Amino acid sequence: MIPMALYYLLKFTGKVDSVMIANLEQRKIPLVFQSFLIIILLRKTISLQYYPELHFFFLGALFSTLLALGLLYLKTKASLHMLAISALTVFVFGLNIHLQMGSIYLVPFLLLMNGFVASSRLVMQAHSPNELIIGILLGSIPQLAFLFLWL
Repeated sequence: MIPMALYYLLKFTGKVDSVMIANLEQRKIPLVFQSFLIIILLRKTISLQYYPELHFFFLGALFSTLLALGLLYLKTKASLHMLAISALTVFVFGLNIHLQMGSIYLVPFLLLMNGFVASSRLVMQAHSPNELIIGILLGSIPQLAFLFLWL
């Protein structure tokens, strides 16, 4: 509900022109807001003591968001959809290893979803292939880095 309310507030004030937010400058406010929401979530709800896996997942998400925000200042756009689905895929892969789950279908399913998301972004002409690759790297690398802390 909070992200939707933020979108309508930004749309009403003229800070964004559509849901796609193709303009690099318009992407900065939602990414800053997302960073603050993740920080609040980590500090108030998902503690390292009780939920170490989720804590590091959201910590990786925070780093991914901050990296995407930093790239905006370098005039480089990343696919946030690819960032999210690739981060989830790496996290679920690590969770399967950590919990020694025999869920052999979930990771291939998520890899297939990565392909569907990438294809949809290309068909909609929302991103170039380079922006998709940047999104995959921004989502995967922080998750892989934090994976070794809780695995």
